[in-house]
Amino acid sequence: MIESILLWVVALLIAPFFAGVILKVKAFFGGRKGSPVLINYYTLSKLFKKGSVYSTSTTAVFKLGPIIGLAASATALLFLPIAGHAPVLSFDGDVIFILYLLGLARFFTIAAAMDTASPFEGMGAAREAYFPILCEASMFMILILFYRLTGDLTFSAYLAGGQPFGLWASAGSPMLFIVIALFIILLTENARVPVDDPATHLELTMIHEVMVLDHSGPDFGLIEMGAFLKLFFYSSIVARLVFPFELGHPLLNLGLFSLGVLLVVVAVGVTESVMARYRMDRVPKFVLTSFALAFFATVITLEFLK
Repeated sequence: MIESILLWVVALLIAPFFAGVILKVKAFFGGRKGSPVLINYYTLSKLFKKGSVYSTSTTAVFKLGPIIGLAASATALLFLPIAGHAPVLSFDGDVIFILYLLGLARFFTIAAAMDTASPFEGMGAAREAYFPILCEASMFMILILFYRLTGDLTFSAYLAGGQPFGLWASAGSPMLFIVIALFIILLTENARVPVDDPATHLELTMIHEVMVLDHSGPDFGLIEMGAFLKLFFYSSIVARLVFPFELGHPLLNLGLFSLGVLLVVVAVGVTESVMARYRMDRVPKFVLTSFALAFFATVITLEFLK
């Protein structure tokens, strides 16, 4: 249990680093030196030293959004088997709980955006409410496959120890579809290119960024930290499936896991560097690709298991 708690604390501390790697990769492809890899730590420190400004139209909901968003992301990591180690918390059906927990964070983020009475933030909130619905359908399809393979609805049954290798052994090549589907979900849930561009400042094209325009100081710092943890959460899932091996020593497993997460965020940075953001009418088709891949992987695997 102590090891699990320590890994959770390390995950909280190192999450901003991986987001900084994406910025560095994008700078490399742009032919620039770019900001330091640790820039996010400096940004968070600067934000927490500032004060917050609140509109006269906002209520307590506006202040609750960042707090609940960060708390939900940090709690979700408690159920994640980091580096294949047993999670801090686990119970039968916790995967469903985590999906609804992340949905709660999204709800309060949307509610905080609507609380500003800004039409721009309302536009971003509508998009934020629409696209993740498609991701949830894909996630439930993936959970159906994992449940049929393991008979469990816990993250530890999918990602702890040698379980990821067992999924590959049971499902075979269709797991490639699952990895690609999860990567698409990662891009969508974290508002990355080609779904959204976190670097843009044009309200008409933004999704996540436009919802947090009125947040400032510590509130915006909480939102940023929550986003870093969410990116780490999805990157860790993909990394465990891409590198399902156990090396026989906790430190070696931690090193392999860190390398896997690093490669996943590098892949995110490469994707953002070689692709442009899709038009809004094409984003649902892109997100639904993850559902199609998960559906075909499930059908093929279940037919093979017969």
